[in-house]
Amino acid sequence: MLDFFAIFSKGGIVLWYFQGTSQLFTPSINSLIKTVILQERTGSKCYSHDSLTLQYKLDNEFELVFVVGYQNIIQLSYIDKFLDDIQMEFRDRYKDDLTTGKVCRNFDFDETFQATLRMREAENKMESKAPKKMKTFEESKKSQTKVSSMIVNKKDEKKPAKGKENKPANAAKSVTIKEPEVSTPAAPVLKESNGGQLDEDTIKMNIEKMKMRSLGTGKKAKNGSPSAKSPEVKKKGKKATVWNNAGTNKDLGTLDYSGAGDDSMVSPRNETVSAEELSWVGGMKGGLQDIEPESEEEEEEEEEEEEEAVQTKTQSGGSKTSRGGGMFSMFKNLVGSKTLTQEDLAPALEKMRDHLIAKNVAGNIAEKLCSSVGAKLEGKVLGTFGSITNTVKSTLEESCVQILLPKRRIDILRDAMDAKQKGRPFCVTFCGVNGVGKSTNLAKICFWLVENNFRVLIAACDTFRAGAVEQLRTHVRKLNALHPADRHQGQTMVQLYEKGYGKDSAGIAMEAINYARDCRMDIVLIDTAGRMQDNEPLMRALSKLIKVNQPDLVLFVGEALVGNEAVDQLTKFNQALADHSNMTNPRLIDGIILTKFDTIDDKVGAAISMTYTTGQPIVFVGTGQTYTDLRNLNAKAVVSALLK
Repeated sequence: MLDFFAIFSKGGIVLWYFQGTSQLFTPSINSLIKTVILQERTGSKCYSHDSLTLQYKLDNEFELVFVVGYQNIIQLSYIDKFLDDIQMEFRDRYKDDLTTGKVCRNFDFDETFQATLRMREAENKMESKAPKKMKTFEESKKSQTKVSSMIVNKKDEKKPAKGKENKPANAAKSVTIKEPEVSTPAAPVLKESNGGQLDEDTIKMNIEKMKMRSLGTGKKAKNGSPSAKSPEVKKKGKKATVWNNAGTNKDLGTLDYSGAGDDSMVSPRNETVSAEELSWVGGMKGGLQDIEPESEEEEEEEEEEEEEAVQTKTQSGGSKTSRGGGMFSMFKNLVGSKTLTQEDLAPALEKMRDHLIAKNVAGNIAEKLCSSVGAKLEGKVLGTFGSITNTVKSTLEESCVQILLPKRRIDILRDAMDAKQKGRPFCVTFCGVNGVGKSTNLAKICFWLVENNFRVLIAACDTFRAGAVEQLRTHVRKLNALHPADRHQGQTMVQLYEKGYGKDSAGIAMEAINYARDCRMDIVLIDTAGRMQDNEPLMRALSKLIKVNQPDLVLFVGEALVGNEAVDQLTKFNQALADHSNMTNPRLIDGIILTKFDTIDDKVGAAISMTYTTGQPIVFVGTGQTYTDLRNLNAKAVVSALLK
């Protein structure tokens, strides 16, 4: 029933394996190593690849990995116990060889493996054939019922009212329910006649009183006579709101910019450029700068402030207490040479999980990270002066850095130069939810590309939001005013391709790519409409745009302010692109742009959440409002701020 079982070291040396079928298991194990073990996703014990389910167990003391594989359609309940048995048998039998490092020899483990497998399969058959054991009385819910819950406490019974003590017990109790008093309007008069039916006069009287009640004139005067009806006030019609500096129909011609100029190119229109904006030119050539990490001086100042605060608190409790606390704080959480267990790691992991959630990491991502760290440390032997808290923190730091480091490097300058040599434009599509800054960051990336001598065409495929085309047109004029290099030849560095509003975005993108190919433009940046992840029509339109045009890069623009919402957005965007494409290998999100990074201080958890969810790198980080506020992600700086 098992397809394979493999035992290998974390260094990649296969110590022993069992193969039950002719199917190759090497691709499945390689996928497990790349996707789970190297990406710090060992919190879950199962992994699916093709038609196989892989369950694994880590031995952190000897740096071993035990992997078993079987078909997805089979459910084997004894696999966990079987993995534990094999691990203990292999450790006990070859402990000396593993300690001395003799792991290149062939281990004779076939008989032990087969015997353990037969034993577990036999136990599983016995458990499945055994009749279901009935619950004992002690295990049932009835046994949990206490006698005190069945005793009626007479003190809780209400005493009868005075004057009713001498009434016989068998006498019928008369209950009178008082109706609520209604002061106004007067209750309708019911006059019974003809077998309990209402009289015509009574019906008319009740109708009049209901009208008086609805008009609010049913109140009686002090002398008891009804008050006179108040004169009806004529309702005024609604007046149109008059806004300050509002235009009229006569101003439509001057305010309509949708048909101004050529569809494919926007002229600078004598755009004014300030001295500060001119200073940006020439400052972003080559690769982007990394996010600046916190300087060592600032960290030392923070540590000194924390120490001063601690000393102030301890001094208020007395000098003896402060001395004693300072002495014993050196040895706090220190353990001897011992093997770590789940019970030892649980308190530190719980604190670390709460810390990650406070730093804006999504709750389920924080749980998976801590589970992965626990699986990585369980069974590891600490040194004499090893601290559990420091060990957990350092391991979590390594895991977070590994997650943020990209599996593949995305170098847009290199890829764009390669596409230029092949005679085709390099296409990048920007997508994301509403209001995250897609158009603004597109303009930043366009400025960086123009600084590196690339001619850029911006495709205005946001045909839903009012003002989207005008916003891009403004950016194009500003960028051309900053880089007027080729204007004397009749060419501009940045051009805009737009067809107005209400058109098919996929068709506009295709026309823009063909136009860029004909005019020998280097890069096409496709701006799409903002859409919520639950908007199915717009998600279908985005999937169609990507499927039809097959851009070189699909970038998701997300805010650094979100926590759990980041996971939901990325998961549903990827799922929608996969579902609506109707392709075997659909195009998903290739990278992430993290915006508004300058507004979150040290709560940088969204970067971990987004990268962990998709497995794709953060390509750009937006740090401000100007064209130069674009950076690369510094993984160590982000993790340092995360664990501070």
